[in-house]
Amino acid sequence: MAKQLMDLTENEEFEMFVILKKAEKRVAKNGKQFLAMTFQDKSGEINGMYWDASDEDVEKFTAGTIVHLTGKRESYLNSPQIKISSMSLPNADEHLVRDDFVQSAPIKIYDMKAEIDQIVFSITNATCSRIVRFLLKRHGEAFFEYPAAKSNHHDYEGGLAFHTISIVRLAEHIVDQYSGIDAPLLYSGALLHDLGKTVELSGPVGTTYTLAGNLLGHLSIIDAEIVEAADSLGISQDSEDLLLLRHMVLSHHGLKEYGSPERPQLLEAEILHDLDEMDASIMMMKRAINQTQPGEFSDKIFGLDNRRFYRPTKTE
Repeated sequence: MAKQLMDLTENEEFEMFVILKKAEKRVAKNGKQFLAMTFQDKSGEINGMYWDASDEDVEKFTAGTIVHLTGKRESYLNSPQIKISSMSLPNADEHLVRDDFVQSAPIKIYDMKAEIDQIVFSITNATCSRIVRFLLKRHGEAFFEYPAAKSNHHDYEGGLAFHTISIVRLAEHIVDQYSGIDAPLLYSGALLHDLGKTVELSGPVGTTYTLAGNLLGHLSIIDAEIVEAADSLGISQDSEDLLLLRHMVLSHHGLKEYGSPERPQLLEAEILHDLDEMDASIMMMKRAINQTQPGEFSDKIFGLDNRRFYRPTKTE
């Protein structure tokens, strides 16, 4: 089997085909432009700088492009980095396809759709059920194709739906463990909490924030859509069920400094926030640890206060 990015060791030279997850034009202190790149294959991703990029290079090497890359894996500020020797577009006869390089959710889309359908079927509150069905239908295929984030966690094709399913699965265990939880409200909040990311983000390849994403954010976006859905369905804006559902979405970041206009004030809202944070944190840690040699510490994880995590030498 051909070696992939995450198989490379420190100072190892290589040549392989990869896809450009990111290719951002920047200008160095000397006034020359360069491309800040993220190279990706099924194993993971590593950053690199393409110095002295010409206008032709900027036009040619864009996010989502498959390239033939020659270089060396090095380290910069304790993080892996690719020192580029050469980079070119593949020949037409190479027959390379994007899906062979892009990371995707560990569950097939048709299986995720089936599981989401079962979750929706279990929502017995009429107001929540109608709004959830309305909005899932509106966002259609995008919900199953988009990532859950630009970076950090579930930042791959299908990541949004997989992250959502993970939270609902955890929520189901919480409901089984503790009495008195409004399960339909919790499941509805879980299904809708990140749905606005199909508007906030540009898509699964070369993911960037849209204008709406930068100006509004996904919490505000989906809250507005919940209000619109209620109007379309003839549900009163004063309905307690509607207000509780809106609160679930608006409070799920937990703190005002993290984007929530209100902190959780419902048991179900606090659970959703905790599960959302836990699922994201676990995925960030797993990615970092999987890219770390046993007996060593991972790179700093920005989304976890720049902490590093140790990978024990003991393996099961």
